[in-house]
Amino acid sequence: MSTVLSIDEVQVRLRELILHLGPGEEVIITEDRKPVARIVGASPKPGTGLRPPPGLGKGFITVVSDDEEHLADFQEYMP
Repeated sequence: MSTVLSIDEVQVRLRELILHLGPGEEVIITEDRKPVARIVGASPKPGTGLRPPPGLGKGFITVVSDDEEHLADFQEYMP
């Protein structure tokens, strides 16, 4: 969603505009009805979304040993 405002309007409402700007939303700033700049809401930083942080599964997986017996069946496919 884009909002178009003059420089004078932005100077008066800058704090309010920034606080209510959502990710990807933009405010286009005009002077004499010509676009001169835009302010775009920042997207969330990677790793701050729905993906859990690393380390939450610690202790759920146990590696028993390095077992290579199961590879014998695939010997003909290996270089």
